[in-house]
Amino acid sequence: MADFDEELDASGLNCPLPILRAKKALAGLDAGKVLHIIATDPGSVKDFEAFSKQTGNELMESKEEGGKFHFLIKKA
Repeated sequence: MADFDEELDASGLNCPLPILRAKKALAGLDAGKVLHIIATDPGSVKDFEAFSKQTGNELMESKEEGGKFHFLIKKA
């Protein structure tokens, strides 16, 4: 996994909470910084793809590991 600047653990949260927490975390980051999100909601995969397209932030990585979903989003 690539380097990241901040981590957000949204495990156990269901849609739309992981997205809302990510949005808040990204708001506090400077452009070009990377947020690593951990989620357990399978719906979060599509949610973060859509979120990235809508917000212009880059979804650098999206993977599942041991029942958890990991996302790397670079702030635009």
